[in-house]
Amino acid sequence: MLKKICHLFIFSAFLFLLSACVTQPPKEKENICAIFYEKRDWFDAAYDMREKWGVPIHVPMAMMYQESSFRHDALPPRDYVFFGLIPWGRVSTAYGYSQAKTMTWSDYKKETGNIFASREDFEDAIDFMGWFITKTHQINRISKWDANAQYLNYHEGWGGYKRKSYRKKQWLVGVAKKVDARSKRYAKQMKVCEEDLSKNWFMRLFS
Repeated sequence: MLKKICHLFIFSAFLFLLSACVTQPPKEKENICAIFYEKRDWFDAAYDMREKWGVPIHVPMAMMYQESSFRHDALPPRDYVFFGLIPWGRVSTAYGYSQAKTMTWSDYKKETGNIFASREDFEDAIDFMGWFITKTHQINRISKWDANAQYLNYHEGWGGYKRKSYRKKQWLVGVAKKVDARSKRYAKQMKVCEEDLSKNWFMRLFS
């Protein structure tokens, strides 16, 4: 009996440690200041992304909120066959914080040399989004500050956006507007806390 209790205790402790290692989404997703105060390393990663790609932080953060709700292991919905009764894989290969598709993620790793990048790592995910937004600016001449058009490119791809495929998807047009509105809210919120966050970021470099 004592042996069983010991095994149960060890197993419970293992599950606790495992859950502690999993990165949980921020508690307050609607306020970017609250997100970064809770997860200081996310601000460090977002700051580095902006320095590297010249992409304003609030744009990829608003897009990431829409794509994954900041869940590291987010997956697209399942595909179903036989009258929608039997699950059959996923509707796409998108995965992680950024919901990057496998092929696009591979292109990112090859172009940037970040060969060990993981879609479950926030730093890699937001760097990927900075890379994608920059490519969208280069290919389709979309401003890095235009969250609406950037999100349409992110969802439809550069070719799809050129073909204006989104015009046949009114639901997507509506979602892009929501992303744009959240991006603008995040931008206003950042004005309140960025100086303090940046100060703390600089101090942590030498701590």
